[in-house]
Amino acid sequence: MKRFRIALAQLNPLMGDIAGNLERVRRARAGAMAADLIVFPELFICGYPPEDLVLKPAFQADCRAAVEALAQDTGDGGPAVLIGTPWFEDGRLYNAVALLDQGTITAVTRKVDLPNYGVFDEKRVFAPGPMPGPLNIRGLRIGVPICEDIWTADVVECLCETGAEMLVVPNGSPFDVMKFDERMHHVLARVVESKLPLVYVNQVGGQDELVFDGASFVLNADRSLPVQLPGFVERTLVSDWLLTESGWQCAQSERAVHENEEGALYAAMVLALRDYVDKNRFSGVVIGLSGGIDSALSAAVAVDALGPHRVRCVMMPSRYTASQSLTDAAEIARLLGVHYDVLPIEPAVDAFSGMLAPLFANRPADTTEENIQSRIRGLLLMAISNKFGSMVLATGNKSEMSVGYATLYGDMNGGYNVLKDIYKVDVFRLSRWRNANTVSIGLGPNGRVMPDAVITRPPSAELRADQKDEDSLPPYPVLDAILVRLVEEERSAADVVADGFDPQTVKRVENLLYGAEYKRRQAPPGVKVSRRNFGRDRRYPMTNAYRNAR
Repeated sequence: MKRFRIALAQLNPLMGDIAGNLERVRRARAGAMAADLIVFPELFICGYPPEDLVLKPAFQADCRAAVEALAQDTGDGGPAVLIGTPWFEDGRLYNAVALLDQGTITAVTRKVDLPNYGVFDEKRVFAPGPMPGPLNIRGLRIGVPICEDIWTADVVECLCETGAEMLVVPNGSPFDVMKFDERMHHVLARVVESKLPLVYVNQVGGQDELVFDGASFVLNADRSLPVQLPGFVERTLVSDWLLTESGWQCAQSERAVHENEEGALYAAMVLALRDYVDKNRFSGVVIGLSGGIDSALSAAVAVDALGPHRVRCVMMPSRYTASQSLTDAAEIARLLGVHYDVLPIEPAVDAFSGMLAPLFANRPADTTEENIQSRIRGLLLMAISNKFGSMVLATGNKSEMSVGYATLYGDMNGGYNVLKDIYKVDVFRLSRWRNANTVSIGLGPNGRVMPDAVITRPPSAELRADQKDEDSLPPYPVLDAILVRLVEEERSAADVVADGFDPQTVKRVENLLYGAEYKRRQAPPGVKVSRRNFGRDRRYPMTNAYRNAR
């Protein structure tokens, strides 16, 4: 055999929709009948990651039945199929890939290296497989390391020693801002060590707090890149291979150009929100639009994800709301083309003040009265959500989530939050980027999505007269630089101070960070885009007296 054609099926599964995912496989295969083999991402038949859902025996049985039905399809003479599936055998559950050809399941290979760090808990649900040998696919010996199996040398070394002629890697690799370079580093190492070409097929789409960027590719043994699929979109491509004197080589084909950092972050937020809303069957979203930058960016992402007709924005002014905020909120709504309502909260504030007056007599106003305003707004948004079936989109950023600068049952209300893993300095950066660019997967307008004044005005919660965020917090460039060191890098307070930060400021930020854990436990989910998000990556106890002074 001198020629071979491999279809890369970079697709978006729906978790638990086994029948639907089977149909997605069938449609992709029908569109790639010229191929000899079509490859799907890790655990595609059920979706990835299935978490404890995969422990249900009925779920395992349904996945197996779908794979068996798909195997029968391959009796039509079309391409063989590599499909990711849970596989229960001899009392153990594996993260596996099944080879289907000529109407049967011809082989099953099992994942060896189960990741158990960060967002991954695979050792909780799967057993590690044995060291694999290559699969014989119509005379071609293909090694199939599964995702994490290529991040160290052992599995690929075993496949080489047992006769693999190329490597085909099904992946469920979630996006973060550094992930593409990290993947390429590991894949290049395996190609150099093995001297084999490699096909990398990754899932695309949002799954709860994770978003998968796809960005599948092929590397030849000489480290050239003949195929690069775009990020954040579904794509099936048939790659052409020729057996040369030096081994199998893939012909030049599509080579998509990746977004820059801001574009990739923004696209990840758009895709994650779109899939969370659509896969959970919400009609749209409702957003409290304050005229500030956080709600403005959240609204822009929502419109790019869902289209303006599925986004409702509500301005809820109080006596402390600046006229500029009213002007800016209205202009944001106009630029985005969304439904826009104005609901003043003063009648509710007066009612609550009257109700609480006997209890609060002779006590000065403090954050209690500020929180009441925020909770009234949260109540209104939840009422609109209940009445119209739209999901409340929370708008707090990572800086606020870090230090607890947010109100439980108020501005923290919501079903999802696209800014949850975005620091405030990056909110400014992404807002400037979106005003100057469009996102390729977006449904929103070209051009500006918010007035420049929204980006240049000092941030304020507008819960008391002349309030500014910096009355309560360090300037955001300082705060975020400290938080990156404490959260992303797990540095000690002493290390942060050694970098030149004020000791009292560092101590205060650390105390706020630890003290806000109980709030973060009650925050809505949000898309993970950094190396270390709150929740799946960083799991701290709420009751915690430790303060790292060293």
